[in-house]
Amino acid sequence: MDAFTAGLLQRIRATQSDLTRARETGDDFLADVEQAELDDLHRLAEEHGVKVSLLTA
Repeated sequence: MDAFTAGLLQRIRATQSDLTRARETGDDFLADVEQAELDDLHRLAEEHGVKVSLLTA
């Protein structure tokens, strides 16, 4: 796995964790921000052929 892929997957994991924490604490604004970031990261992964399905399964 190259550095780009590893870094992208790490950012996705961290953002998923931050999104979960924001939802659990009821911070709707932060949850929206984290969801937008996660959507962008998934788009970037798709554009570069990085499979992220294992992270969300």
